[in-house]
Amino acid sequence: MGPPGAGKGTHADRLAEQAAVPAISTGDIFRAQVAAGTDLGRRAQQYLDSGAYVPDDVTIAMVRERLAEDDARSGFLLDGYPRTLEQAAVLDELLTAQERRLDAVVVLRVDQEVLVRRLLRRAEIEHRSDDTEDVIRRRLKVYADHTVPLIELYGDRGLVHEVDGDGEVAEVRERVLQVAYRLTLAERPIPGA
Repeated sequence: MGPPGAGKGTHADRLAEQAAVPAISTGDIFRAQVAAGTDLGRRAQQYLDSGAYVPDDVTIAMVRERLAEDDARSGFLLDGYPRTLEQAAVLDELLTAQERRLDAVVVLRVDQEVLVRRLLRRAEIEHRSDDTEDVIRRRLKVYADHTVPLIELYGDRGLVHEVDGDGEVAEVRERVLQVAYRLTLAERPIPGA
């Protein structure tokens, strides 16, 4: 977890590869649906362009479907999900029904102005319509209002592990992997890490 531009996708993919589990990113799923021109994609696009979260009912249905796929049976890494307390409650119910649980929540922390610069740079490189400065600042406000309380909830459950997300990609990746090592070494070492 972390605010927009914190590097969730960058580090989730590598960590999931090391742990031999799928990284499940709602942002990637939304963008694929937009590119494919699906009904879901058209519905999601209006929210993405304004910096708002896609409604919970759409997001929850997608995640429920994705977690039921074969490759997620032995584990998974959620990238940027859940984002709201309602999504977390539904995820808890889903995992309980599957006799599974969350092992940890890794939170990337980055200064807001660093995030704005990162996202503006990414917008130039990737030509992303959802990364204008006004939309970025709105997304950061939405994150503070809706996701920070969720991080507090997971913190109360003893699941949160904070990582400094500022610095070069390799530096931050090493910090993330160190947290993963501490969490998994006793149960199952991360292969190839």
